[in-house]
Parts: sequence; structure tokens; C-alpha cells
Amino acid sequence: MDNIAIGIIGMGDMGKMYARRLSDAGWSVEAEGIDAVVAQYGPSTKQGAIVGGQTSCKAPEIAAFEKHLPSDVEIISCHSLHGPNVDPRGQPLVLIKHRASQKSFELVENVLSCFGSKIVHLTAKKHDRITADTQAVTHAAFLSMGTAWRANKQFPWEINRYVGGIENVKINVTLRIYSNRWHVYAGLAILNPSAKEQIRQYAESVTELFKLMLGGHREELTKRIKAAGEAVFKDVRGNKDLLLRDDVLDRFSLGKVPSEKTPNNHLSLLAMVDCWWKLGIVPYDHMICSTPLFRLWLGVTEYLFRKPSLLEEVINTAIEDNTFRTDDLEFTFAARLANMKGAKGWSECVSFGDFSSYRDRFEQTQAYFAPRFPEATRVGNEMIKTILERTEKD
Repeated sequence: MDNIAIGIIGMGDMGKMYARRLSDAGWSVEAEGIDAVVAQYGPSTKQGAIVGGQTSCKAPEIAAFEKHLPSDVEIISCHSLHGPNVDPRGQPLVLIKHRASQKSFELVENVLSCFGSKIVHLTAKKHDRITADTQAVTHAAFLSMGTAWRANKQFPWEINRYVGGIENVKINVTLRIYSNRWHVYAGLAILNPSAKEQIRQYAESVTELFKLMLGGHREELTKRIKAAGEAVFKDVRGNKDLLLRDDVLDRFSLGKVPSEKTPNNHLSLLAMVDCWWKLGIVPYDHMICSTPLFRLWLGVTEYLFRKPSLLEEVINTAIEDNTFRTDDLEFTFAARLANMKGAKGWSECVSFGDFSSYRDRFEQTQAYFAPRFPEATRVGNEMIKTILERTEKD
């Protein structure tokens, strides 16, 4: 152990977090540029070295390692399932023993123990499927919300109907995502084959549910929503406490909570559960590898679907109330289609593998909300801490 040196290629937010933690634990850390580095540096890798990556999508990472690394180099990859501003202690840390001896694998596990994370052993393929299930669609939902608010020239925390309860989670997590770097989400969505399918299905769920609302098809909408809820939440209904409660949801607001809340049809949440149902995903199956944002999102969907009176209110609002109709229209455009100016929707960016459009779309909305990022990050950290405490107790 005394003669081991660790090198990190890539100094984005997660690279800096890894460097900081490993350095604090007494390891030697060298950082250089990232991207097409495996092809450039791989062939000259030290004999018998262990190489790994911390990307959110393992398929291209492993393919690059296999193509460019010498056969005597061992491959052990990892992925911390949280952002750089979240305390890694107790968070999932995936380790992938792709091409290595057990001795080397135990060495890497020992080195990374300084994070205090929960170690999860997976294959690269299983990792990509789980991250698609727990992250890709979650990110697409929040990205679409932010795009819709910007298109309507809204700062939602300044509008009474968007303050309090579930709305607090939507706003805080959306701002939290947009306060990070675009490539974190683009890579996971575009390079992961499973993610493309799921983001496409989410866009279709949004569109189809919105059409039912516009058409006033109460019976069909109700039947579809309740079928999705039964499929996703059947194993937890009645025998498990809610991940989030009213007092928790109201605590984290960027605006003043009104005395009376405006009913919302929560299209984004209905579409999420519909998407899980259509794809046969049971989100609770992946809790051991879930990110803090996914647990928050699951918490609010569960909150909606496991409170029958609230779900009925949502259905009534969807059919009878037009308060959120223009917001929902922009949300549907954002999730799926090109807008009037020709900008691609999130699903189209992913389907066409268009990193440039993804970046432009992300950074335009990022600039719009930038002034509120510091406060949103602070409140978001408190929210995440609370939901983690709830899930750990459960």
C-alpha cells in the first residue's frame, strides 16, 4: 500500500471531489485533462496498473479501456451515485470488477473506503441499466420543468401556485440540476442505450396524458393513472410509511407558502409513474443504488399516488381546471418536440445523440435561473439530508 500512487484524469466537479477525498486520506493525486484520454494515454499505461473510471455510463468507458489498454492492465471502475456537493458517507458507491484479480479488487475497495460510502458490486451492464432506471428519466422530468418555466418567463417561487408541498421539491431539484454542469446529464442520457428508451417513453407518457386532459377524457385518464399506480406501488401500499410527509414538504420553500394551495394536475409526476409502468420498472427494486435526487422524486410520486384524496383532486384538476394548461403545454414541448424556433426537445436531443443542442438547451435555462442557485443549493441540501434520514430509518 505504501508504494501506490493514484492518478486522476478529469477535474470536473466529481473529479475534484475524488481528488479531495483521496488526498485527505493521504493518497498522492495527479490530475490531467479528460475526454479522449484513454486513446492517448492508454497504450503507455504502467505495466500491472489498475485503471478505472468514474463516469455515469460504463458502456463507452469499458469499451475504451478494452480497446486501448494493454492486456496486463487491470480494469476496476467505480461510480459515486450522488453529486459533488453531497456528503458521500452512506451514499452508494458502485465498484465494477471488469478485468482484475480479487487481490486488486480488494485493494481498490480499501482505497475508496475513505469516502465512507456503501459499496455496491455490479457489472458494467447492470450498472448502466440501474442508472437509466433511477437517473435518466428523473433528470429529463426536471430539465423539462426548467425549460417550460423559462419559456413562460416564470420564476415559479414568485407564483403562489408553485409554492409549498410537492412544488417545493420540483423547484429546488430543478434548480439543483441546472446549477451543475451540462455534460453530467448529457453523457448519462445520450451514451446509455437504456436511457434513450426510457426518456422516449417519458416523453410519450407526458404527451398522451396531456392529450387525455385536453380532451376531457376523465374515465380513460382515471383508468390509466390508477393502473400505473397499482403496478408501481402495489408492494408498498398500506404497509410502509410515506418517504415524505406534509410537514417535510412545506419546510423547504424558496417563496412564502400561501395560506391556501392551488390544486395542480401534476402532469410531470403522473407521467413518471406511467413511464415506470409502461417499462415494467419497479423503482423500489433499485433503492440500494438510488441517488438522492431519485429518492426525492420517488418520495413525491409516492406521496401523490398513496394519498387517494390527493390523487382524486389531481384527476379533477386535470379535467376541469385550466390554471396550469399553458405550463403543461410548454412542459410537453420541452419533454418531446422541437419548439416553434426549431430547438429540439429533450427527448429529441437524446434520440439523435445531439450533444450540441443538449448543451445549448441546458445552458440557456441555466443562465435564466442562475441568480437563485446558491439559495436553492442550500435548501436542496437540507431536503436531501431529510429524505436520506427517512430512507435510512425505513
